[in-house]
Amino acid sequence: MSLRARITAPEENRGHEGDAHLVASYRVKLLEEIDLAEMSSLAAAERRARLERVLGHIISREGPVLSTAERAQLIRRVVDEALGLGVLEPLLEDASITEIMVNGPDQIFVERGGRVEQLPMRFASHDQLMQTIERIVSTVNRRVDESNPMVDARLPSGERVNVIIPPLALTGATLTIRRFPRAFTLQEMINFGSLDQHMLMLLSGLVQAKFNVIVSGATGTGKTTLLNALSGLIPEHERIITIEDSAELQLQQSHVIRLESRPPNVEGKGRITIRDLVRNSLRMRPDRIVVGEVRGGEALDMLQAMSTGHDGSLATVHANSAEDALMRLQTLSSMSEIKIPFEALHDQINSAVDVIVQLTRHADGSRRITEIAALDSHGREAYRIASMARFNARPMATDGRIYGEFQYYPLPRRIADRLYMAGQPIPQAFGVAVTDEQLATREAK
Repeated sequence: MSLRARITAPEENRGHEGDAHLVASYRVKLLEEIDLAEMSSLAAAERRARLERVLGHIISREGPVLSTAERAQLIRRVVDEALGLGVLEPLLEDASITEIMVNGPDQIFVERGGRVEQLPMRFASHDQLMQTIERIVSTVNRRVDESNPMVDARLPSGERVNVIIPPLALTGATLTIRRFPRAFTLQEMINFGSLDQHMLMLLSGLVQAKFNVIVSGATGTGKTTLLNALSGLIPEHERIITIEDSAELQLQQSHVIRLESRPPNVEGKGRITIRDLVRNSLRMRPDRIVVGEVRGGEALDMLQAMSTGHDGSLATVHANSAEDALMRLQTLSSMSEIKIPFEALHDQINSAVDVIVQLTRHADGSRRITEIAALDSHGREAYRIASMARFNARPMATDGRIYGEFQYYPLPRRIADRLYMAGQPIPQAFGVAVTDEQLATREAK
């Protein structure tokens, strides 16, 4: 079996361990022949090219005899081990991969196009996997060991990384890498079928008229991608402050201040939370506050900011429906050290949140906006949601895809009036705005 075939074969494979020894052997020889001090002064691309040339000379001098493809594959693997993240390096260069999941040394899964698949590659040993993990976390001055077996980090190139190792991970060291999402525009998302032109016109009007918008969805539904696209609708002259756990938003406006939370150091000190950043942002004269994900007591601070003059704020929350999003915000707000009565939280959410955009990831891997809803309740009354647009999915087709239609409803009077006063057009598909009485009748049906 050729070197390339052995590398990509699933489990016939103890031959793959022989390849790993070959790679390790040439890695040692390569490091013996280079000047590390000189290499450190080179740019990354030049450093890789230099190593590939030196290694090519070593292989020509010492063997083995390989085909052109096998030789290139061996050089790639050795240099990846010397410079990068070994078997993970080509996966990080593959733009179609959105998530890399390593479940111990023997299992590597990736997500492509919304679908998870197992790859026919593996680490040579648990030690090699741990070396790769240590190389990843060391780039952000973190460490992972039995006393600190869980780590969240972000690679310099932006990917989010989570590591959990034994004794907490019973199947071996587990590594999850979430790729840095490319910034898509709403027009591109229309091309993907995630929304349509009528919904784009409505969302554009809502953002520019400074409605407070919550983007809701489960894991992997594209909340950050949509939040980034919505942020692109904010006028250029406004001062925008983004707050995230891992900086992923890629706003194109000129007046953007990006804030990122910080985990504790190895002594357990120095932690800066999302809540700390939200509180600080209020002292920075923001026109807009954009929070990557609300997941704790900062929800209360965010709601207070939304209801006390910081209109047009955007945030995401982890929830499976628009109704769940409101209950989730209520639960997160109650996690604050400030004890607020249940009715007061209702009042806070009703006065702060204007619109909820719900995202869903379907069984075929596609991601769509499945509802745009207005929160039309007031004061301490029970939450009342008015759907303005909804995606009605049909059963899965024979080609394994999910199809359906977007349906539109007349806007609540409060929403229509604010759009009108802000000079924003009301898309014709949404018809004539309804009064509160008509809305109550519609919801009752």
